[in-house]
Amino acid sequence: MKLHEIRDNEGANRKKKRVARGPGSGKGKTAGRGIKGQTSRSGVALNGYEGGQMPLYRRLPKRGFTKPNALKFAVVNLGQLQAFVDAGKLTAGDVSEDALVEAGVVRRKLDGVRVLAKGELKAALNLTVAGASKAAIAAVEKAGGKVTVTTPAKAEAAE
Repeated sequence: MKLHEIRDNEGANRKKKRVARGPGSGKGKTAGRGIKGQTSRSGVALNGYEGGQMPLYRRLPKRGFTKPNALKFAVVNLGQLQAFVDAGKLTAGDVSEDALVEAGVVRRKLDGVRVLAKGELKAALNLTVAGASKAAIAAVEKAGGKVTVTTPAKAEAAE
């Protein structure tokens, strides 16, 4: 067998059914859409409509609650901080949220920066951030640094 001899199996490819091309086509006149009514017209999108049956999104129970004014934090892991210190983009010492944005650790502050404990930190950093996990605070202090947690700007405005 050569490359130019390769063919699909018999019956693997079928031609597309051309609708509304006369009575001989088997899908002529109304093109299989029936007569009149909403779905016979173009531009119909009945998503979620189940023909009068109770739709799935109404049959399933509703649970939980989404807080409309929840704070969104930019998340930074300790491993990321160490990588930026090693690359020379972040200097050991005092590090604020603005410094993290400037160095490119986070794209934007959102409602503040939150530090999490994934990864290992060797540099002594004095972080001033809007949030930090207990494990992250312990790891920073173990490395000889300090974490100062400030109140996020959005939370201050709500009070």
